Amino acid sequence: MIGWRDTEDIAIALSERHPDLDPLAVRFTDLHRFVTELPGFTDDPKASNEKILEAIQMAWLDEHRDR
Repeated sequence: MIGWRDTEDIAIALSERHPDLDPLAVRFTDLHRFVTELPGFTDDPKASNEKILEAIQMAWLDEHRDR
């Protein structure tokens, strides 16, 4: 089960699912959709905010750079 606060788990999953995307080029609306479409995501889709999405984006960027 994954929720909005599982930033690292989300970042790893996004990096695996979208290996060719530059996380900085992804709009927050698309990022929100990508996260809610992850297998195992069980949190309320309306419970996110800009701060949460930015934290996910930065963690995803770290994963992307480490690949």
